[in-house]
Amino acid sequence: MADRVSTTTSRESRPKRMAESAGDATPRLALRPKEASKALGIGPRLLWSMTNRGEIPHIKLGKAVLYPVAELERWLSERAQRKGGNRR
Repeated sequence: MADRVSTTTSRESRPKRMAESAGDATPRLALRPKEASKALGIGPRLLWSMTNRGEIPHIKLGKAVLYPVAELERWLSERAQRKGGNRR
C-alpha cells in the first residue's frame, strides 16, 4: 500500500511542480530581457544599452531578443578574470 500512496502522491504533485517551475522541467537555453536583467542583477535599461552597443551576448529571432545562458556564463566568467571584473 505504501507503493500505491507514493505513486499517487508523485502523480498528483507532478503537474503542480511543472506548472510552478516550468523552467526547472526543461533546461533554459536562453533568457528573455526581463529574465536576463534579473539574473545579471542589473536594470533593464542598462541591459538594453549594453545590447544595443553589442557588449553583451545576445541573439535576435524575429523581433525577440534572447540572451543565451551558456554565452552569458562564459561572458561573466571572462570579465570576472579581468582585474576584478572591470573592463578598463
